[in-house]
Amino acid sequence: MPYEPPTHTVERSLRATTGFKIIAGVDEVGRGAWAGPVTVCAAITGLRRPPVGLTDSKLISPKRRTELAEQLEAWVTSHALGHASPQEIDELGMTAALRLAALRALDGLPVRPDAVILDGKHDYLGLPWRVRTVIKGDQSCVAVAAASVIAKVRRDAMMAELGMDPVCEGFGFADNAGYPSPVHKAALEERGPTPYHRVSWAFLDGLPQWRHLKKVRVPVGAAAVLESEGQLGFDF
Repeated sequence: MPYEPPTHTVERSLRATTGFKIIAGVDEVGRGAWAGPVTVCAAITGLRRPPVGLTDSKLISPKRRTELAEQLEAWVTSHALGHASPQEIDELGMTAALRLAALRALDGLPVRPDAVILDGKHDYLGLPWRVRTVIKGDQSCVAVAAASVIAKVRRDAMMAELGMDPVCEGFGFADNAGYPSPVHKAALEERGPTPYHRVSWAFLDGLPQWRHLKKVRVPVGAAAVLESEGQLGFDF
């Protein structure tokens, strides 16, 4: 099924209305996984024509995604990745962990962006960053689409490498990247969570023999407000 290619429309609009010149696209991957980090990529692309076939990473085959990520890393003006570990997710909650990973990615860029285009409808970055949220930005905005592909490919590679750790044997991380799958669920039921699992999450409620390992987290500060408003819901 063909998809409309992403454009620089949002970037051009921001430039025209604000005078900003350096605009980063930001996207995350791993938010709904049960294991592994949440990963954020920040990418600056300028207004050049992107490689053919660029779109939301979820709409591209794994083989093509890997090829495209290599092209993109050479094509973008700059990019950087940021991660928040499972332990940080358990300690802080997903809202604050996403912000932490995004800040790490933005801090990793060689220049500070004037503004950020953030995929989705919720601004988990906040001040002092100037943020434009765009629903399905990973399909419509070039910089966000580039960030989406790079983040997905690099996190998948991290999870495949993690799957080689003996404690992760049988969890199928090379195939499921830490997301729920029949293999992953069966391994959890038999062996319990690894040190790479998010043990504050609801999946442990369905595993009576491992439920005692669940970490109870009480949201505090700004993260508590965001979560109480339902800004970042989950589907399990």
